[in-house]
Parts: sequence; structure tokens; C-alpha cells
Amino acid sequence: MLSPIPSFHLEKHEKRLTFPLKLFWRKLRGITCFSIDLKCISCHSVSLAVFGRAVHAMARVSDEFCFDPIDRGLALRSVNSSRSAYAYVFFSSMFFQHYCSTAAPQPCQKEKQLSLACKLIIKSVLPIFRCVNVLERHVEKCNIYTDDKDHHITFQLLCRNGIVKTHNLAFQECDPLQAVFAKHMCPNVLRAHSRLLADIMVHFPTSQEEVTLSVTPTRVCFKSYTEEDTDFTKTMVTEIQLSPDEFDYFQVGVDSEVTFCLRELRGLLAFSEATSVPVSIHFDMPGKPVAFSIEDTVLEASFILATLSDIRSEMASQEPACFSQMQERLA
Repeated sequence: MLSPIPSFHLEKHEKRLTFPLKLFWRKLRGITCFSIDLKCISCHSVSLAVFGRAVHAMARVSDEFCFDPIDRGLALRSVNSSRSAYAYVFFSSMFFQHYCSTAAPQPCQKEKQLSLACKLIIKSVLPIFRCVNVLERHVEKCNIYTDDKDHHITFQLLCRNGIVKTHNLAFQECDPLQAVFAKHMCPNVLRAHSRLLADIMVHFPTSQEEVTLSVTPTRVCFKSYTEEDTDFTKTMVTEIQLSPDEFDYFQVGVDSEVTFCLRELRGLLAFSEATSVPVSIHFDMPGKPVAFSIEDTVLEASFILATLSDIRSEMASQEPACFSQMQERLA
């Protein structure tokens, strides 16, 4: 079932304008009576570092995320409170050394139900993967499993020195949301290696909240977003211009300039660097979402971010229509 959010909504947080995603959201679960036996997910040290980066990327979006095991793999989903950012990371069953997800039917059910989606608090999961580089050196394997007798997920770290660290985390059942966004319809598509984008973002200070991406057929520009009342004598403004040759794929169907939050993008870039997979950017006009995605044989990720609407251009486009209607009435 599709449930639309308001077509346009404006909130003000600390002099910052946030526009929720103009998307439809689909509930992926509609079942309330079932149990799960996620027997085991085993990651070796290299995969564990990638999985840890995915958890860190989720932490950039919201203070909770959905842990959704299905037959073909494990999905992580997160939506922030204002629904201005959506994150999705999927790990195929081939990503893990061992993957087994089964749902046990209840006595009241005749058929086997879908796997249980769990909502976890990011603050409880993040400490397990806080130092990803240390985990890669000292942890040999990580087991993740549940028991249908209680609502707990167990993360078990088997260290190389023989120490076993076990973390039992409580979870809540949830209906995961999926953003319905046809990125293949976007006229502008850029694809570049994650290292190129990460090197660009390094030049923006950590205090920078939004960044503007503008494109033409001959250039790409990333620059700091500043409000009209900004005192430029006390503000550092960064602008980086790139040529189309620096991208693996370059398609600009319409000149555009979109502004989005930088926080979520930093998380995706850190995750993509761990996977060495190029990042694709799909976007259209201001006010429409921008999608950052990566895709590999064993994993995929998509971060969909809201962009600032150009209120002045919208008002200007509406004024002639209102004026023509007034003239018709007077005639």
C-alpha cells in the first residue's frame, strides 16, 4: 500500500530549511503474527569492516534502523524523523560466509510467514563496530543470530586471541518503509569513484551542513550552500569545479543546481570506499530528490536525500498564471 507524505512541507530548525522527500513510501510488511529464527550470519574480517561501515552510514541518517533479513540476503533501512533522508543497504547471502534465515510458522498460521524485520537503536549497535579498522585486525569472525524465545539479536565477535565478545541487543518488530523513487527517470546521471568524491568533500569543513551540486554539459561544481543573510567576511566558502572527463559516466540532460545535506553523504562515501565501488548520482531539478547509489555483485546501497526547493522560481512561475487569470476575470 502506498502512503504519500505531504507534497510540500517546510520546517525550520536552527535557521535551516528542511524539505521532506516528495516520494511515496511503501510498507513492506503487513503481518503481525509470526516468529523468526535467524540461525546464523557469519562474516569474516574483511566483510566485517564493510558491514561496520554500513552501520556507521546508517548512524548518519537516524538514531534507529531496520534490520531486515530475507531469503536472498540482509537489508538495512533507515529513515530520519523528518523523512528528508532515506538509506538502504542490501547484503546478498553470498556476502557472508554462512547465511541462513528462516521463519517458523505459528500454530494459528497455515503457511510459512515472511522473515521478521527488527528495529534497532543505533546507539546500541554502533559501539560494537566503533573502531572498524581495529575489528578488521583483531576479529576473525562475527556471528549474528536470534532466538525465537526472546526479542534479542546476538552479535558475537570471535577474536584472533581466543576472546569471544557477545552482545545481546533488544529489538522491536517493525514494518520497514521503502522509498519509491524511479532514479532511471532522472535526466542527470554522474558516476565517479568514491575516492574522487571523498577527496572533494574533505575540502568542506565538518560544520558545513549543506552543499550545492550544479551541472552543465561542460562542467560540474560542488560549492558551499550559504543563506542570503550570511556574513561572508566571517564565513569560508568552498567551490570545486570538475570537468566531465573526471567522471566514469557523465550525462546531463538539463542544467540543474540542487542543494542537499552533507552529513548523510559523508556516511555513504565512507561505506563506498570500503567496498571500492563507484558511486552513481541521479538527480533532476531543485526540490526533487537526489539519489546516491552503489551496486556490486554481493551488495548494493542507495541514499535518497531531499533537496531545497527554489521558492523564488516557483513563485515567479505562479505569478504569470495568477495575472492571466485576473485579466480573464476583468474581461
